[in-house]
Amino acid sequence: MFVTRLLSGIVLVIVLLATGILGGNILWGFCLAISLIGLYEFYKVFKIEKTLGIVGYGFAVAYYLALLFYHGSVNGALFMAIELMVIAGVYVLQYPKYNTEQIFASVFGLLYLPFMLSYIYQIRIAEDGLFSMWLIFLCSWGCDTCAYCVGVLFGKHKMAPVLSPKKSIEGAVGGVVGAALLGAAYGAVVSKHMVMENAPLYFAVICAVGAVISMFGDLIASGIKRQHGIKDYGKLIPGHGGILDRFDSVIFTAPMIYALLFALV
Repeated sequence: MFVTRLLSGIVLVIVLLATGILGGNILWGFCLAISLIGLYEFYKVFKIEKTLGIVGYGFAVAYYLALLFYHGSVNGALFMAIELMVIAGVYVLQYPKYNTEQIFASVFGLLYLPFMLSYIYQIRIAEDGLFSMWLIFLCSWGCDTCAYCVGVLFGKHKMAPVLSPKKSIEGAVGGVVGAALLGAAYGAVVSKHMVMENAPLYFAVICAVGAVISMFGDLIASGIKRQHGIKDYGKLIPGHGGILDRFDSVIFTAPMIYALLFALV
């Protein structure tokens, strides 16, 4: 399992590097693909992946097309409002085929996956996007790795004993500090290629905040799985599970990094 997990992880990193560096339509297509797959995995939990979920897939594609043609200048709230009205119409016209949990899940899924993951693409097409986009993965997966190492060595106090018994407060602190240090080091390396000034300082702050958010993203995905009695969301990535299992922290980190970049820089 370790070898399988390692090899699939290497392949995933290569794909991310290739699509991220190329950017443009390639990255757009990659983000749309993982959004649709993740949305399918999420809808499957609520048993609407082949019925009510079709509305969500349609709106996800429409939103990404709007991002592509309008270069990121899209009113996401309007898309959500229209989808809510369409879903409400389906609920009323086909009552009592769907329960309220399925209706809420169909709307939440669109916000949770396609909308939030789209910020990977939106950061990439912004100024210095080639370099700042990697902060999403640096603080998400960097925090996860550092938290695991510190937690194994020093972890004594449980952070969320019911939801995730293995996570510790010491590990969480180590994850945040580790992500901040990684951000500072990365900023020092790429700063000479960027328009941004003081990149090491800004990247350290952004990665620290992003690391905190990434842990909540991970716990939320775990909570949904635990509540519905499933181990993994899918089997697409051998040794890791589905898109949701691997990108659970990235989902929350991407919009936060976008907000921090524009707020601080």
